[in-house]
Amino acid sequence: MAAALINQGKIRISGHIKKPGYRVTQSDRVTGVILPPEPPLQVSSDPEPIHVVHEDPHIIVLDKPPNLVVHPGPGNQSNTLVNRLLYHFPDLKDVGEDPLRPGIVHRLDKDTSGLILVARTSQSLDFLQKEFKDHRVEKTYMALVSGATLPDNGEISLPVGRHPKHRKRMAVTPDSGKPARTSWQVCRRFARTCLVRIQLHTGRTHQIRVHFYDMGHPLLGDRVYQYRRNRKKQQSFPRQMLHSWQIAFRHPYSGEKLQFASDPPPDFASAVAKEAGYTGK
Repeated sequence: MAAALINQGKIRISGHIKKPGYRVTQSDRVTGVILPPEPPLQVSSDPEPIHVVHEDPHIIVLDKPPNLVVHPGPGNQSNTLVNRLLYHFPDLKDVGEDPLRPGIVHRLDKDTSGLILVARTSQSLDFLQKEFKDHRVEKTYMALVSGATLPDNGEISLPVGRHPKHRKRMAVTPDSGKPARTSWQVCRRFARTCLVRIQLHTGRTHQIRVHFYDMGHPLLGDRVYQYRRNRKKQQSFPRQMLHSWQIAFRHPYSGEKLQFASDPPPDFASAVAKEAGYTGK
């Protein structure tokens, strides 16, 4: 858009029309038009199916497949979970103030599978967001992590924030990160990996992936938080092996404690079977 405005003479340098590649100097004076605000992004509905675990007039619990972004954003304006939700639950479009995230209480990474909670009314959204903020929602994950020497159980309490150099990544950042706490228990131990049950006590972006990477046990299949020497070895796994297995919370209307569980999808089960059969030969 900027190049088009320059070529049309609507943006000038010291009163003159310049080419878009012109480099301005300290003495140059840039004049031009005030750009109108971009129209709000319209979120279309998508008839692709969704797996509903539970629904009532106040909430929806879904089992999200891997390789699906939760809500629209730059580079993902369609084919997201929200697009599908709006087709199956059109009333969601008025829930909350963000039209790109109607009813969305929390998120899962694109390649993380499993349970996700959606609010069906604005009152439910406010209640559940506060429950998450106050750490009253119990979230349990299953993961396959690298290395067979992980202790049977433990807790990681390290702050997580934006990576100081790679701005699209997160990292353990003691000086600027937000408090993050993850606990785990080994369920099965294989020749080179472990199947781990993980309790997420806080909800920082990429928290589980960052914590286990920092501890020396990155998730299998993780292309981002993975040691360079292992990236090619991990290609046999289609994604990071992380599954949102259980969620427990208070119902926003009745106050009743609800708990749901979701079996890992076939690719996760296949990865577990592969590790169980690996002998190192």
